[in-house]
Amino acid sequence: MLHTISLKLKHFFHVVSNVRPTVWICTYILLTPVFALVYWALPDAQFRIPDGSATDFGSWLYYSIVTITTLGFGDYTPAYGWAQAVTAIEVICGLSLFGFFLNSVGSMKSEIDVYSEIEKQKLAHAHLQKEKLILCAPAIIHNVNVFLSYCYAVTTPLARRSEDEARFNPDFKFQDMADLFKPSGLSIDNTRLPAVARLLKSAAHTSLSLDSLQTRVDMTLWPDILEDCFAFVANYQMFSSEDALSHTPITLIPHTNSATEESAESKIASDIAAWTGPLDLKKQGNLQPIIELYYFIKENSELARKLETAITKIANE
Repeated sequence: MLHTISLKLKHFFHVVSNVRPTVWICTYILLTPVFALVYWALPDAQFRIPDGSATDFGSWLYYSIVTITTLGFGDYTPAYGWAQAVTAIEVICGLSLFGFFLNSVGSMKSEIDVYSEIEKQKLAHAHLQKEKLILCAPAIIHNVNVFLSYCYAVTTPLARRSEDEARFNPDFKFQDMADLFKPSGLSIDNTRLPAVARLLKSAAHTSLSLDSLQTRVDMTLWPDILEDCFAFVANYQMFSSEDALSHTPITLIPHTNSATEESAESKIASDIAAWTGPLDLKKQGNLQPIIELYYFIKENSELARKLETAITKIANE
């Protein structure tokens, strides 16, 4: 029984504490004329009224104000039953409302303090995560730039590749990928592997770095970057899981100078250069994996450029 009463009292005071102070003040003020009307309605004989004093509504409003504020000047005093009962009720209401008001103010102050502390913690967390992101930024930007460099190599005919103008063109055409089996010719590439092999290896490194970034840094603070990171990783995982290029003679290890291999690569390169049909994802023989690679580069190169811009901006702030 006592436990139940205790719980109900706790709930009552919890509800009372959550009421805004302005509500209690407004109730306090509005009760004053209400009690004044009650006093006005009671017979004057219920009170001791000073000689010559008025008994209109204004006089009883004055009495109500004096009563609810517990000032009690003593000029108007309740003499009998009803007047004494109503006066006592108003005093109790005044004290209770004032107490509820103070309790509500204290509760609101505590709420403000808690909110302020939460905001401080959020700012400290954001600052720490930004520092972590800045530390990771050089490696991320490097991987992204390497990926874009190999995108440039794969999507630019060998005759047009220039180290001085090695800038990826997002508007490349399918026919521009005809030399994807040739070495990249980039200064960052000291191998003789096909440009496409280097591209896929770079995409794997970039995907891994972006995936690890999400585990090391709270990227929810930058939802746009998080979304782009997730999209890049998801695109790469989907592309690599399909093993799209495994059905072509593209080798991801140094060339064996096999005549058969070179002949097959030359045939695919010629088909790419001569392609004039629509680029859909329906089966197109040996060119189907190249078409998938085309769309992979289109989408992930755009994500890479957005990530480079966004992360660089944060690092320079």
